[in-house]
Amino acid sequence: MAVNDKQRRYLKGLAHPLKPVVLIGNSGLTDNVLSEIDNALNHHELIKVRVSGQERADRKQMLDTIATKTGADLIMVIGHIGGFYRPAEKPAIQLPR
Repeated sequence: MAVNDKQRRYLKGLAHPLKPVVLIGNSGLTDNVLSEIDNALNHHELIKVRVSGQERADRKQMLDTIATKTGADLIMVIGHIGGFYRPAEKPAIQLPR
């Protein structure tokens, strides 16, 4: 599900006070990290992920890969932090139309 601009702004506002749930270190994006991100999305719907020790282009590619492999929408990128949203089976977050 792709979110529109209005929904993206709403989700960015909700994500702002959140702390990163998953931290990606020098080992990069491993299967275990992807599994943890997937579990966090199942549980929270809206999460932040911190990517450390990478160049800007590498961070962007890694965040895009996370979005593709987890089926989540990348709603924000601020420095080393990316925000992801994937609705649950019974969504707790009601998006504006």
